[in-house]
Amino acid sequence: MTKTPPTSPPDLPCKVRLLLSLLTLVINTVRRSNGTINRRLMSLFDLKASPSSKPNNRVKTSDVMVDPTRNLWFRLYVPAAAITTTTFRRAPRRGRLRQLPPRSGAYLSLQYEDGFDVLKFIDQTTIDGFDLNNVDITRCFLAGDSAGGNLAHHVAVKASDLHEFGKMRVVGLIAIQPFFGGKERTESETRLSKGLALSLEQTDWYWKTFLPEGSDRDHAAANVLGKEWKDVLGVKFPATIVFVGGFDLLQDWQRRYYEGLKKSGKEAYLIEYPNSFHGFYAFPELKESSFLVKEVRDFIEKLCYAPSGISFLI
Repeated sequence: MTKTPPTSPPDLPCKVRLLLSLLTLVINTVRRSNGTINRRLMSLFDLKASPSSKPNNRVKTSDVMVDPTRNLWFRLYVPAAAITTTTFRRAPRRGRLRQLPPRSGAYLSLQYEDGFDVLKFIDQTTIDGFDLNNVDITRCFLAGDSAGGNLAHHVAVKASDLHEFGKMRVVGLIAIQPFFGGKERTESETRLSKGLALSLEQTDWYWKTFLPEGSDRDHAAANVLGKEWKDVLGVKFPATIVFVGGFDLLQDWQRRYYEGLKKSGKEAYLIEYPNSFHGFYAFPELKESSFLVKEVRDFIEKLCYAPSGISFLI
């Protein structure tokens, strides 16, 4: 039986609607038509927290340099003593991207390589404050939301067959509303073209900025279900959980991703929240935000329940 798509906007708290309006205003203000961003203006809204060796919400944080020649580093989140939870590592940052010309194509490979290089670094390096007696990197999960979901997929592809790790094993991929696309205009893109938090005009601008000059949205970085699909999915591609929102215009691409994994014989799970928009998880006021946290925890425990250890989430 085919599901009927929701037709009326979700009933959101006033605070959430106000924040979404402000977010849209900021995004549209800092974007330029030539594919660049007004970084000076963006810096006013892009607040960054400093690392802290003192537990904050029972978690200590530190920044670890991977390669100073290209300013590649990551933030390590370690639970305080006697706490059994998951270790988080933020996505790597690359300062030199600011020096690249718009649409140079260098963004594409650099971001995927950054993530993969961090995996290799963790696999090969002794990191201060990172006790491998309590952290099991043979049970590593990659996670990403929106554009981060796209990055996590491509890093998982690289990690599945292209490199032989020493201890590292990527066993799970958590794709939260991953940012995929293609030349085709899907039903959800047309129906929700002016959707909450993300519009079709915005997604077109993001792809135009991100993809190499001369390419289109069927490039393998965007349309992961294209002609190269069967060639890139290695035999060790991890079990994957895909989260979809009923008011996210990218939902058709996300469902196709899940279906493509299943048809390829991969372990895959689909979680749908009919009343959720793109980025809903950033608002703790919404019940679906709590649901997502539980689903992620259940997914991790399903694949590798570790009562005496800590799995590794990236």
